[in-house]
Amino acid sequence: MRPALETAALPEDAIEIGRITDAWGIKGWFKVLPHSASPETLFSSKQWFLLPPDRPIKPKRATDSAQAAVSMSTWTAPLLLAIEEVKNHSDTVVACAQGLGDRNAAESLRGARIFVPRSSFPAAAEGEYYWVDLLGLRVVNREGLDLGQVRDLMSTGPQTVLVIEAAPETEGGKPLERMIPFVSAFVDSVDLPGQRITVDWQPDY
Repeated sequence: MRPALETAALPEDAIEIGRITDAWGIKGWFKVLPHSASPETLFSSKQWFLLPPDRPIKPKRATDSAQAAVSMSTWTAPLLLAIEEVKNHSDTVVACAQGLGDRNAAESLRGARIFVPRSSFPAAAEGEYYWVDLLGLRVVNREGLDLGQVRDLMSTGPQTVLVIEAAPETEGGKPLERMIPFVSAFVDSVDLPGQRITVDWQPDY
């Protein structure tokens, strides 16, 4: 039997932070795959918004039926999941929520994408940044040369690497890709309001 969950309007500042991968145990717990190596938001938020796998991220206005329970078999709108507990277990993250009482209920969420409002993120410590806030920032070096824009970030174990996409060298060519370790030895400053990262890096590195 599938769980009855309520539809809800997806917040305009909703950020995808992970996915539900599978059931865990027999009491409705489920495994979560965070998108970040430091999934603080999974532990701090008590309300998760769920979308089916690969559903376009489009905030929806709540309808007259927004408070009605829906079946996962007819899942078309964002669903609100009230989280009871989240914890680390071995090398994974597991969670349980209201309305999920057994393994079958948890299995019905397999593949669901987890979103929370950006406004609900806990404040980052000084000198620390959320990955989502770095995406799209322009990267310039100390001489003011534009090295490109942050397209992605990669975790390589002890450090994070900025994946920078720059304009192609020739017309019609492929965009250039640069990788800069996000460490103080190379990153001078991060200006979030100014949408810019200044680095000690040369284009031919």
